[in-house]
Amino acid sequence: MLVVRPAGPGDFDALMEMAVLSGRGFTSLPTDAPTLEARLEISAASFGATRAPLECWYTLMLEDDATGEVAGVAGVKAGVGLKRPHFSFRVMTMAQSSPTLNLRFDHQALVLVNECSGWSEVGSLFLKPERRSGGAGRLLAQSRYLLIGAEPTRFADTVLAELRGWFDEDGTCPFWETVGQKFFRLPFDEADLMSASTDGQFILDLAPRHPIYVELLPDAVRDCIGRVHREGEPARAMLEAEGFRFSGLIDIFDAGPTVSCRRDDIATVRGAVERLVQVVDRVEGPSTLVSTAELSRFRAVRTVVATDDEFVRIDAASARALQVETGDRLRVRL
Repeated sequence: MLVVRPAGPGDFDALMEMAVLSGRGFTSLPTDAPTLEARLEISAASFGATRAPLECWYTLMLEDDATGEVAGVAGVKAGVGLKRPHFSFRVMTMAQSSPTLNLRFDHQALVLVNECSGWSEVGSLFLKPERRSGGAGRLLAQSRYLLIGAEPTRFADTVLAELRGWFDEDGTCPFWETVGQKFFRLPFDEADLMSASTDGQFILDLAPRHPIYVELLPDAVRDCIGRVHREGEPARAMLEAEGFRFSGLIDIFDAGPTVSCRRDDIATVRGAVERLVQVVDRVEGPSTLVSTAELSRFRAVRTVVATDDEFVRIDAASARALQVETGDRLRVRL
């Protein structure tokens, strides 16, 4: 059985392996040992409630309960842009007109903004290629919303997700080569690593201060604005199924889209209920998403359950995976 559980310092090797597999442009999984080590320390402190709530960053591992193999990773940041700006480009329409010529034009422009300060973020969703079937990705993605729903006051009213932007088959990022590189004068990989591993001051220092008119960009670059990486399409589909929509913001490096949703409108947050556990020998019912009700001991699985207005009944194998017993409480996605 696959189980989602909190990550901690002991997961470094598995996290580094997935960072290597994730490839270029996956900013939240840099192949940088100090950054990954710090992230796992932050995760342990977040689940242990020894970190200020808005500074928490919960990292989740998808693990095969039988073998202990880590198959995927995901994360939830309680608040972004609190200690360092969270920059994006807003895609804006700028109207210009000439009454003398009786002409009016609408121009699209990219404007640097810091609008998402204090929002929560779901991200870092990555599965090993051999695990991208059978509902594993959906389990890992939805577990983030059960985590948010377990203690919603720890999270912001709005939740965002940033999707990786477009890269050509040869690994080139057209938007970076034409736009970003002109301002930062760095290779993409170096800028991407600095974004993940520093306080971001270099972005504040070097990012463009004035609007960038989209019509001045080559067609191939314009086509990349808000376009999702080929490997990110399943993630976008799952986000949209939860209620996330394009926010009009794009990443300043690869032009990938930012989507957002009100926390309480996320389908899995809205559709989950809390019930008392009954561990039984046999269960007949639908397979659904289930998690513990406490952040400090968060675990989630997809399993067969039977529910009524008071109880959720699960079998012994599911109870072991969730580390619960009769009388505990679970959250169930109805």
